[in-house]
Amino acid sequence: MPENTSSLPLNGLRVLDFAQFLAGPVAAMRLSDLGAEVIKIERPQGGDLCRSMVVNDQRLDGDSLVFHTFNRGKKSVAADLKQPADLEKVRALVATADVMIHNFRPGVMDRIGLGYDAVRELNSGLVYGAVSGYGTKGPWRDKPGQDLLVQSLSGISLLNGNADDGPTPTGFAMLDVATAGNLVQGILASLVRRGVTGHGGLVEVDLMSSAIDLTFEQFTCFLNDHEQQPRRHETGNANPYQPAPYGVYQTSDGWFAFAMTPLEKVADLLGSAEIGAFSQAEAFSKLDEIKAIVAKTLVTKPVQHWLDILEPAGVWCAPAYDWPTFVKSDGFAALDPVQTMRTTHGTEARTTRCPIRLDGVALQNSAAAPELGADTATVFDSLQVSRP
Repeated sequence: MPENTSSLPLNGLRVLDFAQFLAGPVAAMRLSDLGAEVIKIERPQGGDLCRSMVVNDQRLDGDSLVFHTFNRGKKSVAADLKQPADLEKVRALVATADVMIHNFRPGVMDRIGLGYDAVRELNSGLVYGAVSGYGTKGPWRDKPGQDLLVQSLSGISLLNGNADDGPTPTGFAMLDVATAGNLVQGILASLVRRGVTGHGGLVEVDLMSSAIDLTFEQFTCFLNDHEQQPRRHETGNANPYQPAPYGVYQTSDGWFAFAMTPLEKVADLLGSAEIGAFSQAEAFSKLDEIKAIVAKTLVTKPVQHWLDILEPAGVWCAPAYDWPTFVKSDGFAALDPVQTMRTTHGTEARTTRCPIRLDGVALQNSAAAPELGADTATVFDSLQVSRP
């Protein structure tokens, strides 16, 4: 649990986390960061599959390090939902909960007896959060809802990279994290409604809808452009619908990002008559030609040279850092975004903190993920007495 939970807005709420992998557990983690008690329900044999999904051969007390990053501060109850005795205990636990989250494929929880209609009979005030890959209907509903696959199906991978590149997905689970954020929003909104009506509700999110929502700007352009596939730029593509010089370019000692800037201003500051020969309207129609000239100009000098010219003139631009450079920057230090997790055995690892500040205070949570089943006895025994 986060430090000083009594002052956090979700203190006193109980969340049951039945989810595995990323989107569901990340949503539950954020609720924990905000003060909720989060109880992770895991199968007794091996628990959450992410415990053994080791990335870059990094572990923390035997479990995957990344498992700890999005299950930090939770409790763990081991229960076999296929066993009637365990299922009955879990049903009793559901009756005490405020929120329940799962990411089983559509229909699985109904077959177990923990679908929304069933648990609503147990607890009419429960907010029930369900995560899927593609929603509950249609030909894709039973496909694996995995981030890379959804980026590929949704067309996102063909927005990234330059024109001659193949599909280029992001290097992180963008859609899982976005879907988690959508789930948290829906849960919090439903909790506010419950405060008025006394009734819970069903919150459903899916990775594909999150993919479409994330690309709302570009997808709106597509829908109103005769549904023509957006054309990635030949050089420095960063958004296929933004005019030149928007993009990332190589300099003599690194990389440099240009945001929205009037072409006339670019020509003047870069001292380029070639760029000055183009009109602002041609920043769209002849963007590849213009960006090629910008690239040819920027590569002649180092990043700092261009920053010294462009930033004082109010141009939106920035160096493109690698992570070793980024973590040494003053901007990174000012945010103080890293925290240390500690297991019950005292083993430590560094990770990111919750990005939210409340009343001027950054939320910290030093507790690592729990050992499998660490809280089974305590949680189930507490069902014999009324919840405080």
